Amino acid sequence: MATFIATLLLLLTVAVGMTPSASQSSLLTEPMCYDWGESSKGALSVLEGEAGWLSCPLFSHPSVYNYTSTQSTGHNLFWYRLPEGHDLEQPISSSSRLSRDRERLWLQPATIEDSGQYICMLRNKSSCSKIAMRLKVLRRDDVVRDTDCWPPVAAPPSQAVIPLQEGKILECPDLQDVTKMADDNLTVTWYHVTANGKCHSFWNRNRQQKGSSVHIYIMSEQFQGYYFCTVTYQRRGQELHFTRSINVTAVSSSSLPKLPSILYPVRNKVFSVKQGTEVRLVCRAHFPYLESPWDIWWTVDGKTLDKLADQRRFSKSNRQINYDYGDRTEESVLVIQDFRSDDLNKEYNCSVRNERGFDTRRALLEEEVSVPSVELGCGLGVTLVLMLLLFVVYHVFWLEMLLLYRSWFGTDERLTDDKEYDVYISYARNSEEEQFVLTTLHTVLENELGYSVCIFDKDSLPGGTITDETLSFVARSRRLLVVISPGYATQGSQALLELMAGIDGMAHGGHLRVILVQYKPVRWQGWVRELRRARVALALVCWQGDKSRELNSRFWKRLRVELPMRRVSNSMGEEERQNSKEVALMRLYSQNSTNSQTGLISNT
Repeated sequence: MATFIATLLLLLTVAVGMTPSASQSSLLTEPMCYDWGESSKGALSVLEGEAGWLSCPLFSHPSVYNYTSTQSTGHNLFWYRLPEGHDLEQPISSSSRLSRDRERLWLQPATIEDSGQYICMLRNKSSCSKIAMRLKVLRRDDVVRDTDCWPPVAAPPSQAVIPLQEGKILECPDLQDVTKMADDNLTVTWYHVTANGKCHSFWNRNRQQKGSSVHIYIMSEQFQGYYFCTVTYQRRGQELHFTRSINVTAVSSSSLPKLPSILYPVRNKVFSVKQGTEVRLVCRAHFPYLESPWDIWWTVDGKTLDKLADQRRFSKSNRQINYDYGDRTEESVLVIQDFRSDDLNKEYNCSVRNERGFDTRRALLEEEVSVPSVELGCGLGVTLVLMLLLFVVYHVFWLEMLLLYRSWFGTDERLTDDKEYDVYISYARNSEEEQFVLTTLHTVLENELGYSVCIFDKDSLPGGTITDETLSFVARSRRLLVVISPGYATQGSQALLELMAGIDGMAHGGHLRVILVQYKPVRWQGWVRELRRARVALALVCWQGDKSRELNSRFWKRLRVELPMRRVSNSMGEEERQNSKEVALMRLYSQNSTNSQTGLISNT
């Protein structure tokens, strides 16, 4: 192309009758130079005081430019430098510190002033190409180090992976490039910085330095980390050196299976979907370590997402879930926007692949049953409120509810037994409790609530035996009401006899029930054995003074629950009361007649 342009200019000059000047002749003989710009891959960092070199990026692709072949075609390689802050390129001349060797420009050693842009130009009489690269010389204090034992290194680390329980030889990077530049045998020093930042003298039978390389015979987890090699050599009486690093990573053994596998969804896994919503189908796969590409993707009816007609609604997102010694767990999520009814009939497959194998798994879909969430939530809320309200009502009015239930469905015990009295009252014989029993308990139970009440001191006849009559009264009563006070149940008293009779009646399967009414607070430790037994087995109703005097107080409601079922009525018929008294008198007369006849027979 350049020759064609020169010939065209020469013809134009001849046509206009002009003789080309010297400058024009020079222009015609100089080829146009193609500028490749600045190479990002050719950028280089060198540590101040260390040896370094620049390789012309034009030769990074041997199929385009090869140094040997370009020499045979008459090409020459020239180096130029554009210092920092300058606009004019300067040719580089060789010196003891700067030298050229084939496609490389050596700096032995590098200085801070060497920083800047470098241009390599490949030119002959007919063609020219040039490309630029950037060199940065770093001071040692400017290099970031993780630990104190981490040496300053300007070049980025090389990467090396070694399977567990296997071996590998580590060569110091760029060592072969500097070998021919050394005047004497060079030396290489290795050391290891572990992943936790500790320096180790690591040589043992599983890992040794032989010559300029490190031999790892059996790789283990603690051998991971950065390996540093420092190369020292002599050139023209000067000692030069440079440092390189290798990041060594352990991976899973190559003897393990390397086939990819799908972890989720499991076989026959069914995804619930709902029309009109965003559906997300999740696929997770395990990829064993291989130095080769791998892939995970979704297909819809056998087509990848980029080949679907409706690509707007179908998309996927991939992310790494886990990475363990090179083995990785990847997740791919298929996102379907605005799910439709016809999407339910499509076939969705998740597939994975590496160089060792392939696996695929189908995602089964079923339409989710629509649940009226608002109605369900309202119903649940109403139910909870009602349950809470019922709980509060029961907690506050449980006595009233229990009494109401008994009045509707309770059985009158007078129809099922032959007892004469509803209640037998046992109390300590002193003036205060006697007044409480006669004026309060007896009056309310008999006159207001309609119970037949028996009190020994009021209902017993003179001349009888106290023990026999007490036992007889208790046996003929449906309830034994024991009024508890500090003076109750003195050993050997009448009250204790009544209590023992009531407890024995309960213990031997009788229909008698004992009710404890606490008239005044009592220290339970001072009770006799019978009272302690009764307190454990029976409910306790407490009298609270003036608060308990009203008929609708909690005391009387609680007491009515323990007593036989009666309906409270202020208009109770006088006839019913009279009948009850007549029945009691007839039974008492019959008993006295029997006792008199028995006495006559015994006298005879």
